[in-house]
Amino acid sequence: MPMRIAVIDDEKYSRVELIHQIRSVLPEAEVVEAGNGAQALGLLERDRFDLLFIDVHLGDLEGTTVAALARKLMPKAAVVFATAYSEYAVKAFELRAHDYILKPFDPERIRQVLEECAAGMHGAPAQPTGRLAVHSNRHTILLDTADVSYVETDGSGRGCLVHTLGGEAYPDGSSLSEYEARLSAQGFFRIHKSCLVQLRHIQDIFPWNGSSFALRVRGSSAVLPIGRDRVKELRRLLSI
Repeated sequence: MPMRIAVIDDEKYSRVELIHQIRSVLPEAEVVEAGNGAQALGLLERDRFDLLFIDVHLGDLEGTTVAALARKLMPKAAVVFATAYSEYAVKAFELRAHDYILKPFDPERIRQVLEECAAGMHGAPAQPTGRLAVHSNRHTILLDTADVSYVETDGSGRGCLVHTLGGEAYPDGSSLSEYEARLSAQGFFRIHKSCLVQLRHIQDIFPWNGSSFALRVRGSSAVLPIGRDRVKELRRLLSI
């Protein structure tokens, strides 16, 4: 099934250029455009999309308002802010945006976004490359995904702790299942019902608690148990 894409921007030249770049990568895609917020709201009420490119300023509405509605109506759709204003990046991640690209559009960035979203349509969750937004203590912390060593439940049932190679731990209200969906395509594996680890940061695996196994990751002395039903798949992923 062709990807359905909406391009929402009040600047006609930007719409034309972006649509041209989209069709050069995905010529079979169904692309629909809106030139202001009112038109965008009409599109969202009538149709469903796999991917939405939304400008921050739409003349009559803020793009963040349109994006928030899109997230409610189409939770599986990828939302990408396409704008000239870099200062809205944090707001974009607060809205769980897939990505944030700046004008003038770089064809390689557009290609990257489209390929990620196309992969997401075929089972791999679409994720922003290299960045992870953690909503911690009323702040949105933007972490480099490469610096995240593991994510674990916080033990209270209210959310997770995101651990980094530097030893920091950031609380977040998202569930571990949400983190698994966001990170599994970026080299993370759920070793236990309460823990998700970055495979490339595993330091050692060892026997633990009788017939079970556990592991440690770089930058931490924490012992992370491996569920018995996860050992075989972990060995396969690590080729051991």
